[in-house]
Amino acid sequence: MAKATVKKKDEVILALKAIAEEKGISEEMLFETLEDAMIAAYKKNYVNSGSQNVRVNIDRETGEIKVFSLRRIVEEVMDPQDEISLEEAKEIDPRYELLDVVENEVTPANFARVAAQSAKQIVTQRIKEAERSILYNQYHEKEFDVIMGTVQRKDKGNIYIDLGKTETVLTPQEQIPGENYQFNDKILLYIVEVKQNPKGPMISVSRTHPGLVKRLFEKEVPEIYEGIVEIKAISREAGSRTKIAVYSNDSEVEPMGACVGPRGTRVQNIVNELRNEKIDIIKWSKDPKEFIANALSPAKVLDVIIMNEGNACKVVVEDNQLSLAIGKEGQNVRLAAKLTGWKIDIKSKKQYEQELLEKAELEEDVVRTEEILVDAVTEEAETASELMEDTDIQEEDSEA
Repeated sequence: MAKATVKKKDEVILALKAIAEEKGISEEMLFETLEDAMIAAYKKNYVNSGSQNVRVNIDRETGEIKVFSLRRIVEEVMDPQDEISLEEAKEIDPRYELLDVVENEVTPANFARVAAQSAKQIVTQRIKEAERSILYNQYHEKEFDVIMGTVQRKDKGNIYIDLGKTETVLTPQEQIPGENYQFNDKILLYIVEVKQNPKGPMISVSRTHPGLVKRLFEKEVPEIYEGIVEIKAISREAGSRTKIAVYSNDSEVEPMGACVGPRGTRVQNIVNELRNEKIDIIKWSKDPKEFIANALSPAKVLDVIIMNEGNACKVVVEDNQLSLAIGKEGQNVRLAAKLTGWKIDIKSKKQYEQELLEKAELEEDVVRTEEILVDAVTEEAETASELMEDTDIQEEDSEA
């Protein structure tokens, strides 16, 4: 019988270790959980036999379970089940002092069997909580990074994706327009946010977020990953076009060339992943005029005039470059404005010259109007002066 009990204890240890390995949970955490559960089981089933203040110890090697009552050493004993006098404690061990805790084994017969039945639910719940916590931490570490998922099903425009240990939903708003997702398709996702939830982590993912483009460039371009080339800004209209501004911290490394790669292979791999989304790689500059001009690529800019109003500018291009600078449905200038953070008003050379001419004419009209007003005021003043002189003469005549 003793051998059977020992064997059963060994099986418990092996089972705990197997669960820890399978679930990725700490063995010690499982042992502590089981001990806490057995304390609860003891208080529930043996509360009338002694102190409720107990400790359970499970031997990590043999699986042997022992229960110890805990009694505080006090000057005056008020509760004999939880307290013990100093004199009595010193009879057990002369080294005891006031406020020390005296432990005494009180393991009931068949406690392991009774406790196991009561502890099962608590242990199962703790394991589930630990799994959810581990899963949350795993995905929280990947927040603002990319992850590969497998399409499982579609429902009302939502795409349900298997991430391996959990599932997420790619909502219609986060899907690239025109992309078609099929069962078992492998797709790359950008993790926007990870939230803790009683049923497991809630993982918000996107295919439209500018961060997806940034991470793709970091993975594809070693110079970006190593920090030699920096991504300064990104503006994106998913499925159609992206502008990305880059800068090199090394004068010998050309940032745009590094991103394009040999024969355009690096940027082409990213374009393929984004289902042929166009990508404009722009050279960033701390000079706002140069940066704005670069951002309007592929259009050629003649001049950038910074306005007095906050973050507003006027850009002049050749007449035949106007539609290119604005882009289809205003996309090029819209993306350039997002990329630079400036309000951009584009004019053709002819429009700008006409605007200058009208401004000059207006200023000339204003000057002319001012001159007329000055002349009129001067004339009126002279007339008034003459009238006053005539009045003075008349008064002198009447007095005479």
